[in-house]
Amino acid sequence: MNSRNAAVSCRAEVCYPPAGSKGNIRAVKRRHFIALLGGAAAAWPTAARAQQPERMRRIGVLMGYPENDLEGTAFFAAFREGLEKLGWVEDRNTRFDARWATADDAEARQRFAKELVALQPDLILSNNTPTTAALLQQTRAIPIVFATVSDPVGSGFVASFPRPGGSVTGIVNMESTMASKGLELLKEVAPRVNRATILFNPATATYADYYLTPFKAAAASLAVEAIAAPVHDTSELEAVVAAQAREPNTGLIVMSDSFMSGHGKEITSLAARYRLPTVYPFRFFTELGGLLSYGSNRLDQFRRAASYIDRILKGEKPSELPVQAPVKFELVINLKTATALGLEVPPMLNERIHSRTAYVTLTFQKMGAPNLRTPWTFFRKAVGWNHSPHGT
Repeated sequence: MNSRNAAVSCRAEVCYPPAGSKGNIRAVKRRHFIALLGGAAAAWPTAARAQQPERMRRIGVLMGYPENDLEGTAFFAAFREGLEKLGWVEDRNTRFDARWATADDAEARQRFAKELVALQPDLILSNNTPTTAALLQQTRAIPIVFATVSDPVGSGFVASFPRPGGSVTGIVNMESTMASKGLELLKEVAPRVNRATILFNPATATYADYYLTPFKAAAASLAVEAIAAPVHDTSELEAVVAAQAREPNTGLIVMSDSFMSGHGKEITSLAARYRLPTVYPFRFFTELGGLLSYGSNRLDQFRRAASYIDRILKGEKPSELPVQAPVKFELVINLKTATALGLEVPPMLNERIHSRTAYVTLTFQKMGAPNLRTPWTFFRKAVGWNHSPHGT
């Protein structure tokens, strides 16, 4: 049978089956035939689309840690976990291009920023202030979401918190009064302190004044001498700490700074050796032997950064996504270190001093307490830590 004879023929309002067809095949009205044919044709593109793989989205990541750093890898894992909960699964519809550069290595940071931009990802996750600054030297077109930046307005990353206005948005690390709250904490746990030194590296903490101004104001109100001690590299660390230890009743505040975080082990060891009560910005310092930390939960911030990545991938603009504040904070005290420094430890906590859980942690959901005495008062009542320079 040739193709001409096999074709369906339609005359007037009736369509007939091909010649020689067998079985119970009836002629159908032309309009019914055209409707059936049109419906089938409309279904073809839908079926074809269903068989196509999802579009692969490319996400660049610039971290301010060595690639084998436990904390840095935990942050990256938290970010990927947050994305996966939103439907972005690695190797299915998402590809990550990650680069790792330590706080000390500005040259590598610049090189990796350039590499990531050259890959033309859909957007880039930036770890902190130095990584964001490096990326913005390479592009103002690719969307960037930062996870832990201290002063995005002062650093020139965004125009304002509610309306960033460019290609960058994200989550701030801490409010500016966190250093002054750290000083209040220092006076609570070590009431004799009348001289407080804040440590930072000007190269990585380019936003230092963001914390220094409220720190000095708080020191004046507490009758404490405030000292800013810049540390430019690791070779200066011990000299600076030793110089402060020569003065009686001195305590230290460690600024939120990628250099300080990158050298947490050295700093906590020096503070212990020179017997200086010290307040740190993040929990991991107390896990290394530091006395006390008060700051945001950065794992939570990396998880939350995933939500902005999701919204941008779905079409929203960074310029219209407000810069967010941290919402989860931790106050942590290392009991072993408190005892070693001769600080009073509540009797109810004595049994924990030599255990594996020699930490007391208060976690709260709040944008930095406007009055630090609120979480601290709660903490003292909870654990029976009764001494206070204010007698309360």
